[in-house]
Amino acid sequence: MKIKVTRLYVDDQQKALHFYTEVLGFVKKADFSQGPYRWLTVVSSEEPDGTELQLALNNNPPAKAYQEGIFQQNQPAAMFFTEDVKGDYERIKARGGNFTMPPSDATASTIAMLVDTCGNLIQLTQLKRW
Repeated sequence: MKIKVTRLYVDDQQKALHFYTEVLGFVKKADFSQGPYRWLTVVSSEEPDGTELQLALNNNPPAKAYQEGIFQQNQPAAMFFTEDVKGDYERIKARGGNFTMPPSDATASTIAMLVDTCGNLIQLTQLKRW
């Protein structure tokens, strides 16, 4: 058993696609529409056959309440791991990324936090190696 797709709610799928591809550097994997419904996923450019992140439209009240609640509590909606958090911070910042926390030491890691422009906080994490 393995994880193939995980979901992230966004308030605008086109804006989310731009952020996750142009700012973070992921690549679009799937984009299918049926009426008003759009199935949209991105993947890491480093793992094109890896886990897909579904950018799901936040158009139902429970999902919207969840998304807004964790954002207000300053909790990340997703965590992405990197081997170079400081380098990714500089690259993403140069592409217009809005960080709420620069790279900072935390327990066994260095983390940074940014807003995805679609209602979510995203945490970048680099695990420390001893």
